[in-house]
Amino acid sequence: MNHGNFTEGKIFLPLLEFALPVLLALFLQSLYGAVDLLVVGQFATSADVSAVATGSQIMFTVTNVVASLAMGTTVLIGQQMGAGHHEDAGRTMGTSIVFFTVLALILGAAMVAGTKPIAHIMNAPDEAFDMTCDYMRICSFGMVFIVGYNLIGSLFRGLGNSKLPLLTVAIAAVINIFGDLFCVCVLHMGAAGAAAATVASQAFSLLISYLLIRRMELPFPFSKKQLRWNGDLIRRVTGLGFPIALSDFLVGLSFLVIVAIVNVLGVTASAGVGVAEKVCGFIMLVPSAFGQSMAAFAAQNYGAGKLERARKGLLYGLTVSWGIGAIMAYLSFFHGDLLCGIFAREPDVIAAGWQYLKAYGIDCLLTPIFFNLAGYFNGCGRTRFVMAENLIGGIGIRLPVSYLMSKVRPVSLFRIGLATPMASFVQNVLCVAYFVMLEKQQKRVQGVQS
Repeated sequence: MNHGNFTEGKIFLPLLEFALPVLLALFLQSLYGAVDLLVVGQFATSADVSAVATGSQIMFTVTNVVASLAMGTTVLIGQQMGAGHHEDAGRTMGTSIVFFTVLALILGAAMVAGTKPIAHIMNAPDEAFDMTCDYMRICSFGMVFIVGYNLIGSLFRGLGNSKLPLLTVAIAAVINIFGDLFCVCVLHMGAAGAAAATVASQAFSLLISYLLIRRMELPFPFSKKQLRWNGDLIRRVTGLGFPIALSDFLVGLSFLVIVAIVNVLGVTASAGVGVAEKVCGFIMLVPSAFGQSMAAFAAQNYGAGKLERARKGLLYGLTVSWGIGAIMAYLSFFHGDLLCGIFAREPDVIAAGWQYLKAYGIDCLLTPIFFNLAGYFNGCGRTRFVMAENLIGGIGIRLPVSYLMSKVRPVSLFRIGLATPMASFVQNVLCVAYFVMLEKQQKRVQGVQS
């Protein structure tokens, strides 16, 4: 598996070739999360669907925060590779493995201890409360596998290798599908079975990935000696990754608050929004893939001092992801019932999901812009701005709007869902304004140097 150099040669095809495995990996990531809901929705009760919807949203938020923190590793390794500091990249990899292993153990223990309080805070419906706790508890016991699984992707994207993360998630997806069918359909374990299958799939995937990595030729010397706690490198990784992780946590928190608001409306609304969120995981795949790819692409070119090349990559990413986003907008708004029907069989749940999904149809036209720009800013080390714009959009807009809409009678899931595109619109304005400001600063610096 080759490690990509984005600082030379053509731009569009190498970027696309890198983004496609990222897209497929995200698709499979969404697939094995969606399979939980799909199997439970077809072979268990609405209470099980509600439990998986609430529990998986919580676990997604937690693991997404860890993956966002690991973005600091992606950016730092990318910049080190772009600058030709390969040995430093090897030390960063070893330190990241040690740091995130410790973090996973602490986080898993905290999640196990806080399962019931979290379920109470989320207003898990009474019929689904115990099932929600079971789902979260089982996933939390496997936190070290979940974190390790996500760390591999961050490490190798920084090296310009998006194929190994794709292979990792493909292994997990296949194992999870068979695990869900066995645990839910054969053993009738419901939501708990879905959680067990998820943890088992990631554990096997991590083991197989480790065996593959041992046989790979890395672009720098790497040995057990580099697996050490290096405070300076940890500060650099967390300095880059913490703003991304904090912003993603607060954005995820805003979505959890929406779930908590909807859970008060009963099992049908809870299940419907859970189904719509799973559909959303698929319709947002392309902007998410280009956002991650843009971070790796921009990081290498930033390290090499080739900002003009990074900007051209950004333009390509924006063009492709917005065009596909327009198609997803049409499907979500006008044919959302068909999409929700993939994950549910009860007409009321499908109708509730479509009502909520219509708001995401609007959002499909907005997310490609700030996802790509945020990836570009992250790659250039401007992670604090990305944190700020996410805070403004997630906490300043999405939370109050969703709460106010929930108070309007009769309650409409579409109106509650409108909080998301409203937040995205504000984030687009902020990102475009910041990009223009950086461009003006760069021109002034070039003028002074000339």
